[in-house]
Amino acid sequence: MKPEESIDFHIRWAWHRIMRIYNAEAAKYETSMSTGYVLLNIDTEEGTPSTKLGPMMGMEPRSLTRILKNMEELGLIHRQPDPNDKRSVRICLTPFGLEKREVSKNTVITFNKVIQEKMPKEKLANFFEAMSCLNEVLESNDIFKN
Repeated sequence: MKPEESIDFHIRWAWHRIMRIYNAEAAKYETSMSTGYVLLNIDTEEGTPSTKLGPMMGMEPRSLTRILKNMEELGLIHRQPDPNDKRSVRICLTPFGLEKREVSKNTVITFNKVIQEKMPKEKLANFFEAMSCLNEVLESNDIFKN
């Protein structure tokens, strides 16, 4: 099988291009795609429990810990005890973090708007349907089981 004939080749190829686009845009604001992604997943009103943030975004705890430490050093977030569970910590956005979140949000909106303008609605609907089906297959986690 040639790489171009495999499903994962196209997903990986597109995802790397998307990452480069987002990281190039994020660099203009002295941030990264990963930081923007975290900013977009933190509840702006109450913060988000640190234990829920990783699974919500599909990130490994080690990677998330490193990103959160960096974000805290940059003044984008702060940690505060969870009012309902003193053993837990909530990640909250600072005013600076809210500003950068807005930049991230606008970047994602612009990206999606441009793709939607350039891709026919039918192809976009087929894409979403195919990705949904792919995720169902992957969720079953029985690809390599005999």
